[in-house]
Amino acid sequence: MSTLHFPGAVGITHLRVYDSETSDGLHGGSPHVHLVSSEAYIPTAGTGEVQTLTRDGLRTFPLEPGSIVWFEPGVIHRLVNFSGDLELLVIMQNTGLPEAGDAVFTFPTRIMDSTDRYDSSAQLAEGSMDARIEAARIRRDLAIEGFMNLVKSDNLPHTVEQFLNQAVSLRRPKFERWVKLLQQGPERECRLAQQRIESMKDGQINTLTDARIALSEGNDHQTVVGMCGLLRQYHPMEG
Repeated sequence: MSTLHFPGAVGITHLRVYDSETSDGLHGGSPHVHLVSSEAYIPTAGTGEVQTLTRDGLRTFPLEPGSIVWFEPGVIHRLVNFSGDLELLVIMQNTGLPEAGDAVFTFPTRIMDSTDRYDSSAQLAEGSMDARIEAARIRRDLAIEGFMNLVKSDNLPHTVEQFLNQAVSLRRPKFERWVKLLQQGPERECRLAQQRIESMKDGQINTLTDARIALSEGNDHQTVVGMCGLLRQYHPMEG
């Protein structure tokens, strides 16, 4: 029996955005960028915004129930929590890839220039939930420092490109593993869809009669301290 994926081999996560005050007086999560995966935010409670940064400048998009914002890899982004109870359903392309290092914090250049310094700053030590949340707060404010350096740059296009080049250099050793994850996830799902079509062209319907039903309960899964808040990841299970 083949592995179950959500449609399109996406990842689905419930996110409760951090409500602690940031180093610049706002509230929310860690600025970061994804190198391969697109991401969508679907607010389910509270209000806030997502700040995005590209070569073209800083933009903000409101987050409230009923709205959806999504962006492609390469868009630097930061979640801001206005109401204190901002919760999102996050749809992430390429299941498994974000957990394998696709996301890169916007740490200052002095950290981005060294894999060891980056890894040391990004990792959360084992400990109690409170201790990990506090460590995530420190990590977040370090990412905000780097984010603000980008925003305040006198030559934003050059500075953004420099950061993206640093991010790619940091993650280059992971690229071969990423290719394998893509082959096991979205590429596999695409091949299965093509096989279904070919089977039906030949008059076979076994791919339909053998169809499975899946379910997932996010509340059954452990809460994880993440980049932008507390996460509950959904995993499909055969029903």
